This record gives sequence, structure tokens and C-alpha cells, in this order.
Amino acid sequence: MKIVAFLLPFVLLGVAVVFIAFSGGPGAAREAYMTRGTRVLRILFPALYIVFGVLIPALILSGREEAAGGTGALKDEKLSAETERGKFLFKQQCASCHSLAAVNARGVTGPSLDEIGDVTPARIKSAIRAGGTGQGRMPAMLLEGEEAAAVAAYVAKVAAR
Repeated sequence: MKIVAFLLPFVLLGVAVVFIAFSGGPGAAREAYMTRGTRVLRILFPALYIVFGVLIPALILSGREEAAGGTGALKDEKLSAETERGKFLFKQQCASCHSLAAVNARGVTGPSLDEIGDVTPARIKSAIRAGGTGQGRMPAMLLEGEEAAAVAAYVAKVAAR
């Protein structure tokens, strides 16, 4: 059933493209629709516009619930105020370099935080303070104090889950 629901919009879009192509282009298709179109076409095209323009985007947006992360067991888990701030700061400061599945971060410079092994708040704070592993690829002290602690708490909570 999920496959049919997924494929149906594409099939309908394909039918619309074929109709437009065989009518001689968008202008001719509009003319055919307006002048000699049947009642079915007069109902079908507005319905397609509503489905593709309103319903599908609404369904996609309604399924994007904010939680600890967008994957696995984290989908339904709520965050504390500190880890929520850490999530925001991670997206703002770290996601361009580091990969982290929970926030769909796909950085290429830094290591994937889902694959670095044991992730503890102390290890993350140490990496922030030292600039990663000290090889100069990450600026040292990128975040300080409560901000560094919040990011460390968030990453330790969601990494590799």
C-alpha cells in the first residue's frame, strides 16, 4: 500500500505530461482543456493542482516533527532545554563540517560523530576546547562554557543512535 501511495502522484504527473506533450505543448493543452475538454478533464486538472500544490506539501510538512533526532529511537524522544540549545548550536556551528544522522548533517571536513566510537560529554568538550584532535582542522575554542556543554550533552545523547 505504501508503494502505491508513493507511486500514484508520479503516475498522475506522467499522465499530465503525456497529455501536454500529445496536445502540442502547454498552450495547446490549455486550449484543449478549456475548449474541448470533457467534464472529467475540467475536474481532473484542478484536482491535480490541489494534490501536488497543497496536499502533498502539507503531508510532508506535517511529518517533520521536531524531536531529539530524525532517526530510529530518537524520533519520539523529547529534549531538555540544555540539549535543545545544544541541537540548535550544533546545527549552527558544527553541521557544516561534521556528519550526525540525528540532524541530517552531512559535513565532509570533520569526522562523522556517529562513527567515532564512545561519545561522552567530556570527550566532546575536550575536542571543542582543543580544536578536534589538535591537527588544526577545527578551530580551538569554537564554543565556550555553557554553549560547549550544551553541544556536548546533545551530541553525547544522539550520536550513533
